[in-house]
Amino acid sequence: MMNSVNMIVRRLILAAVLATAGLAPAGGAFAQGEAPEAAQPERQGDAAYMQPLGRLAMILGSMHFLRKLCDDPEAEVWRDKMRELIDAQAPTETEKQQLIANFNNGYRTFAATYRSCTSAARIAVNRYQKEGAALAREIGSRYGS
Repeated sequence: MMNSVNMIVRRLILAAVLATAGLAPAGGAFAQGEAPEAAQPERQGDAAYMQPLGRLAMILGSMHFLRKLCDDPEAEVWRDKMRELIDAQAPTETEKQQLIANFNNGYRTFAATYRSCTSAARIAVNRYQKEGAALAREIGSRYGS
């Protein structure tokens, strides 16, 4: 499991770094329907690992909404990255639902605030790109091989 997680974390790091540099598109809602309540991970050893992954999932959801809002032509990239993350993580059903709920919460938080692509929305995109890049690097260094 860790080898596949390492591969996806590396891809996410690259995508986040490129996004921070303004070279990669962002976007992608995983599922905007009703999300199940975020649940605690079933495996005790994964709790620390799931916390930063959950935050990254929230950032991916936020970026998806904001990029779609600002008419990014490749707005599905972050949703696809979320799917890759879940596929590589091979989480338990509870962990999967938690990651999806975090993604959806990130999406919905911005959907409740922004109706058009404003300068504040663009600032939020830049901040989340930077945070996502830093978080992806941290996950890679802490939990990667």
